[in-house]
Amino acid sequence: MNETNSLVDAGAVPPESGDLASLLQRIDGMLAGKSALEAVPPAPPIVEMDSTELRTMSQAPAQPAEIEVESSVKHISEVGTRPSGTPAAGGVLDDARKRGSHLCRMTGSRDEPFIPLVPNSLDEAGVSESMVEELIMRYLLTVGEMSGRRIAGQVKLPFLLVEPILNRLKQEQMTAYRGANSVNDYTHVLTDQGRARGRLYMQNTTYFGSAPVTLEAYRESVRLQSVEGQYPRREQLLQAFKDLLIDRKMLGKLGPAINSGRGMFLYGYPGNGKTSIAERITLAFGKYIWIPRSLNVEGHIMRVFDPLLHVAEEVDSGAGVLNQAEYDGRWIRIRRPTIVAGGELTMEMLEVQEDHQTKIAEAPLQMKSNCGVLVIDDFGRQKMRVDELLNRWIVPLEKRYDFLNLSSGKKTEVPFDQLVIFSTNLQPRDLVDDAFLRRIPYKIEVLNPSEVAFRKLFEIMCPKLNIPHKPEVIDYLIQKHYKPTNRPFRNCHPRDLLLQIRNYCLYNDEQLDLKPEFVDFACENYFSIM
Repeated sequence: MNETNSLVDAGAVPPESGDLASLLQRIDGMLAGKSALEAVPPAPPIVEMDSTELRTMSQAPAQPAEIEVESSVKHISEVGTRPSGTPAAGGVLDDARKRGSHLCRMTGSRDEPFIPLVPNSLDEAGVSESMVEELIMRYLLTVGEMSGRRIAGQVKLPFLLVEPILNRLKQEQMTAYRGANSVNDYTHVLTDQGRARGRLYMQNTTYFGSAPVTLEAYRESVRLQSVEGQYPRREQLLQAFKDLLIDRKMLGKLGPAINSGRGMFLYGYPGNGKTSIAERITLAFGKYIWIPRSLNVEGHIMRVFDPLLHVAEEVDSGAGVLNQAEYDGRWIRIRRPTIVAGGELTMEMLEVQEDHQTKIAEAPLQMKSNCGVLVIDDFGRQKMRVDELLNRWIVPLEKRYDFLNLSSGKKTEVPFDQLVIFSTNLQPRDLVDDAFLRRIPYKIEVLNPSEVAFRKLFEIMCPKLNIPHKPEVIDYLIQKHYKPTNRPFRNCHPRDLLLQIRNYCLYNDEQLDLKPEFVDFACENYFSIM
C-alpha cells in the first residue's frame, strides 16, 4: 500500500468540540436571513473589550452574512477554549491584559510569589500563528510523525490553541493524517510539500521546542520575583547557614548585605569558606521562581532555561495549590538559582551566544541568574582581564538592567536582577578602582577561625566521616603541627585532614580512628609544601 492510500482522506476534518447543535442553529438562522437573537434565544456571553476595540467596531462597515457567520464560528470556538468553571478575569489578570503582559497569579508567598497561568488564546500567549506553525513543521520534519496532543505538548501550548493550526496545515495539504489516536486527535505527518516548507523553516533556525514567551512578560516576572524585595531576616539567615559553622559577627555583616539585594565582595585567605557562604546565601531568599523556557527577543528565539545550571522542581499538585492544567507550560518552576563562575569565565559567556549551525541563541550567564545569586569565584583569576569585566558590568550593577547585542545588530534591554558576589583571595582595592568599589556597597572579609571554632569543626566533621572524635588528639595536632610554626587555622583544614586519615585507614585496612600517628601522616602529606 502506497503512502497516499495509507493516509486519511485529505478532505476529512475532525469533529469540532463544543455544543454543535447550538452552533449549527445559529448559522442556519443567519443564512435564512433571521436575526441572531431569533435563531438563538439565549444571549451570547459578554466579552470585555477595550476602547480601541470598541472604536474599531463602531467605524467598521456592515458585514455580509457569510463574514458574520465566519466571525460567529470563530467567536464561539474561542469562547469554548476557556475551561468550564473558569472565573472572569479581574484584578491582577485584568491589569496584566491592559499592560500586554502574561496572565499570572500572585500568591503572596515569598517562597513562590508568582505563578504563570495558561493562556486562553495565542494573543494572550504573545505568539503568532506563523511562529507556532514553524515550530510544528520543524518538529514534524525531525521526528517524522506525531499525534496532535503530543505536538501541543512539545510547543507547550494548550491543544485547543494548536488544533486550529493543525487543521489549517491539513487543509493546505502541508500535513496529512496517518490514523486516529483518540477522540478528536490524529497522527500528523508532513506531505512532500510540507517537508519542502519545513526545510525552509530550518534555514532560519533548527529550534522546535517550547513556544517562546514575550520579553515584556519576562521583564514583569523578574520584577515580581526580584531578590531586592525579599528582605530576609536573621532567623532565615540562620536557617540558610545551619550546616555551616559561621561566626555571629560575620552573620551580622552578611545580613544587611543580603537584604540590599545588590553586590558584595567576600575576600580573605583561601580555605575559609567564601564559596560555601556565597552558595548558601540563596537559601535566605524564597525557594522557587518561574522562568520561561525560551524568549522571543526581537524575533530571535533565546533559550533561558539551562538544565546544567537550573534545578527544575515539580509542581506539587497533590497539595491542591496548582493544577498542571492551570499553569503555562512554556514556563518552568526552578529553585532560586545560584550560579557560580570561576576561572573559566570569559567575555563571550556574558553575551548572547548563537550557534552558527543551529542558529539557536543562548541567554548569557547573568540573565540565567536573574532572581538569584551570581557568584564570581576566584575573582581576578579569570581568563578575561579584570577591567574588561568591570567595564562590562559597571552600569548594570547600578542601573539594574543590561543591554544585550543580538546577531541582527540590534540591542535590547533585559533585567539585571541578582545578588552578585565577588569572591576573591586578593584585596579588592588591589583589583578594582574606586568607581567600581562604590557600586559594590558591601566588602566583607572572611577571617581565619579562632582556636575554639577550629576545635568545633573537628567535633562536627568527625561523625560525618565515621571517625571517633578525640579531643586529646586534636590537642596533639595543634601543639605539634600548628603552634611551633605559627601556622594559621583555616576552616577547610579539619575536613581535609580527616579525609586524609580516612583514606589512609581504608587503604591499610585499619579501623577508622583518630590516632597521633594517623595525624602525623595526614599533616606530612597536606602541609608538605605549605
